[in-house]
Amino acid sequence: MGSSPRFTLAATTLDAPDARELARFYQRLLGWPVRKEEADWLEIAPTEGGGGLSFQTEPLFTRPRWPSERTGQQMMMHLDIEVDDLPSAVERAVALGATVADRQPQDDVRVLLDPAGHPFCLFVRSAAN
Repeated sequence: MGSSPRFTLAATTLDAPDARELARFYQRLLGWPVRKEEADWLEIAPTEGGGGLSFQTEPLFTRPRWPSERTGQQMMMHLDIEVDDLPSAVERAVALGATVADRQPQDDVRVLLDPAGHPFCLFVRSAAN
């Protein structure tokens, strides 16, 4: 057996009813420029390189539920986004179109929902993590 091929995670793709709308939200939230754009697909990424976020229009998109329930579309993944000031970051995300989730399972993390309903967590890294 030869050497193992190299694997690099290039992006995480989020489905949405409108890829452009969701990409604009994350572009403003993260401050990342558009790296690639097609008819129903966009990718944003940090200018310093590395993996980005992609968004694709899915006409049959079903909004995920947080917290999960036995019926309906369950959350399949979420984004963890490190911030330096949690209250200010939550305020900014809400001003851009996010909503604070009703259920908050941790005191030092805030769960929010993006405009398409995908959960994402904002947190401040502590010395312990």
